[in-house]
Amino acid sequence: MEALVAQGELTDPASPRGRLLNAAALLFVEKGFARTTVRDIAAEVGILSGSIFHHFRSKEAILCQVMREVTIFARARMEAAVAQERTPRGRLRACILCELEAIHGRAVPGFTILVSEWRSLSPESQRQVLQLRERYERLWRDVLAEAGRMDDPALARRLLQGSLAHSYHWFRPKKQGLSLDELAGQVLSLYCR
Repeated sequence: MEALVAQGELTDPASPRGRLLNAAALLFVEKGFARTTVRDIAAEVGILSGSIFHHFRSKEAILCQVMREVTIFARARMEAAVAQERTPRGRLRACILCELEAIHGRAVPGFTILVSEWRSLSPESQRQVLQLRERYERLWRDVLAEAGRMDDPALARRLLQGSLAHSYHWFRPKKQGLSLDELAGQVLSLYCR
């Protein structure tokens, strides 16, 4: 994360703007975008609600920036994990585990709002996030193509994306008796038989 902050791709989480983004991400996950007020975000970081508009023009601009930064951070984590693996199967497992960790809030706070709050963005904001998201999705498609077991990597990605994203609603490590790492192994075995 430090390298991404130094390059200007991510906001320093310790800065006032970074604290606002982190508070907003957590509140958007917990309460939803529509039910989170600017006052809620301001109260979470201990400032007056009007002070937020020094950093952002609207609540929707905050959501857009959270989604942009979540996407950048998730992609960087996945790129690093994939680079450490030597085999196509290992790279696919790394992608699966990174996404599961992000979905379950273990590595990328706010990742689930990429799906749950998509419709809250204006068309222009959606375009901005989609441009960033394309690099993340291209990494997935490249890894799936390299794994060589799927005729259509884009279709395989859509299927994986749906199943992984939905795990947020049902997967509980204690209940299933699996860790996220073990779940990643199970998903990998389903797609790479």
